[in-house]
Amino acid sequence: MSHGADGSNEEKIFRVLTLDGGGAKGFYSLGVLKEIEAMVGCPLHQKFDLVFGTSTGAIIASLIGLGYGIDSILALYRKHVPTVMSKNNASERSTALQQLTTEVLGNSMFSDVKTGIGIITVKWLTERPMIFKGSVAQAHGRVGTFVPGFGVSMADAVKASCSAYPFFERTIVKTSMGEDIELIDGGYCANNPTLYAIADAVQALQRDRKDIRLVSVGVGTYPDPKPGLLMRLVKKYLISVQLLQKTLEINTQSMDQLRQILFHDIPTIRISDTYVTPEMATDLLEHDLRKLNILFQRGRESFALREKALRHYLM
Repeated sequence: MSHGADGSNEEKIFRVLTLDGGGAKGFYSLGVLKEIEAMVGCPLHQKFDLVFGTSTGAIIASLIGLGYGIDSILALYRKHVPTVMSKNNASERSTALQQLTTEVLGNSMFSDVKTGIGIITVKWLTERPMIFKGSVAQAHGRVGTFVPGFGVSMADAVKASCSAYPFFERTIVKTSMGEDIELIDGGYCANNPTLYAIADAVQALQRDRKDIRLVSVGVGTYPDPKPGLLMRLVKKYLISVQLLQKTLEINTQSMDQLRQILFHDIPTIRISDTYVTPEMATDLLEHDLRKLNILFQRGRESFALREKALRHYLM
C-alpha cells in the first residue's frame, strides 16, 4: 500500500474505475484497460480503490478485483465470448454463460476480492437494483446483516449481471439468508455504473469529492450491423436486438449526463468513442473474433487520445 505525504498508510487520492455493459463489445474496454495497466505498471486492483461493473463490465471488474491481469482476462474473452454469443437461443446462451462464469470465477466469493467492488444487477420482480459488494464499508444501510455479496458466489452474481433478458434467461441466486432472488442484466438500471460507484465513494466511504479520480470506460458506439438473410426473415428478432441496443445506449448516455450535472466537480475521464464507418458495424451479440480483436485495437487507440490526462490521474 502506498504512503501519503503525511506518512499515513493510504494515499489521499481515491481512484475509481467503472466499466459499462455491452456484451461482446467489452473487447473495446479491455483494449483501454490493457494500456492503462501497462502505463501504471501493476495489476489494476493495486491502483484503483473501487471498481464497479455492469454486464460484460461485471466480468472484467470481478476478475480485476480478484487480481487478474488484463492479458489473462483477454485470453478468457477470446476463448469464451464468441462461443456464448454464437448460440442460437436464450437457453443455449445462458448455459454457455454459466460455463464461462463458472470456469473463470470458480468458487470465488466477494470476500476474496482485493479491492472495493460493485456488480450491478436488477431484481426481476421488484424492479429494483441489487448491487453485490465485498466490504461492509460500502453498505448504505443494514450494516448489521451485511454479508459480502449477500453470500452469493461471484460466478452467479456475474451471470445475473450479464443476463440480458430475453436474449438470456433470467438468473435465480440464493442468498446466505436462504432467499431465492430472480435477477436480470444490470444494464436495465445502470449500464453505465458510475453514479452507483460515486455514491459509494462519497456517501458510504465518506471521501471528499475533490480527492476522487474517476475513470469511466465504455464499450464504444458503432453502426448497426447489416442484417443477413436469416435476420431479415426473422424481423421480430432483429428489431428486438436493435431495441435492446438502443435501450442500453440511452441508459448509458443519460447516466453520464447526470454524472456531469450532479458531480461535475469530481475529476473524471470518460472513454467511449463513437465510430461511424460501415466496417465498424457491430452489436452486443457479435461473435466474429476478427471483429472483436478490432474492437480491442480501437480501445487501445482511445487510451492514446487520453494518455496524458490518465497519467496525471493515475501516476
